[in-house]
Amino acid sequence: MRQCVLAGVARSGVDTRSTEAVVSEWDRILLALIDAEYTRHPFDGRRRRVVFLKAQGQVVNRKRVQRRMGILGLAGMAPGPNTSQPHPEHLVYPSLLRGVEVTRPNQVWSTDITDVRLAHGFAYLVAIIDWYARRVLAWRLSNTLEAGFCVDCLEDALRAHGRPALFNTDQGSPFTSTVFTGVLLREGIAIGMDGRGRALDNLFVERLWRSVKDEDIDLKGYASLPELLVGLTDDFAFYNQERPHQSLGDLTPEAVYRSGEGGGAKIVDRFGKTTLGQRQTAAIEGGSTT
Repeated sequence: MRQCVLAGVARSGVDTRSTEAVVSEWDRILLALIDAEYTRHPFDGRRRRVVFLKAQGQVVNRKRVQRRMGILGLAGMAPGPNTSQPHPEHLVYPSLLRGVEVTRPNQVWSTDITDVRLAHGFAYLVAIIDWYARRVLAWRLSNTLEAGFCVDCLEDALRAHGRPALFNTDQGSPFTSTVFTGVLLREGIAIGMDGRGRALDNLFVERLWRSVKDEDIDLKGYASLPELLVGLTDDFAFYNQERPHQSLGDLTPEAVYRSGEGGGAKIVDRFGKTTLGQRQTAAIEGGSTT
């Protein structure tokens, strides 16, 4: 009673029974099923959990699922911020990858940004990868989507590894910004950007994100940006120098990049034919290696 007076609530509105006493056996089953499914698929929302429970013989509505998730302290993991939002005033370059056969390191580089969920908000991770060897050449973290950290990442890669013949990006505003494309133009690098229906143009970076998230980020659940920085430093070193890649004949990206043997890639058109246009040929053949 004294606690009710101090808290300013009516005693009649307080349920003094323990949680154990008011949870029915059916609720226990629901809670166990929801908890187990959340562990397997944390990104599913209420609708998918309703479908899952129905398949288990438990017919419930979304509100009931939401209440039970609240009891467990769970929340569906909504999609993160859109990291590829185009800017209406930025110049977009055409895709140059169709029909290109990648035969050496530093022929084609590619970049992308992904979001990383932290305890409070998101961090943004950008990486640059060499298509021939799948090697991560540089990466940076930021708590904003401004172009600056992408430019810093690009400058890091150029200082450490020389210039590629072609640099491919998506049409996100950090990559179409004049500060980013200006660095590429300054270095005489051909610029290509993913076009509509060209999902394969960023294939290797997407595979990188899947590996990094499945094998490191999702397992360790970093709470802060400094923790993420330390963890990714170790993970990218492992990815480049120790992790064998099946597509590279079980060699590491570092070994293939340094030797110039064992890698490669080819992008074909939607009819399955290899087609090298004059612009693509000139862009790819004009590059240098280091």
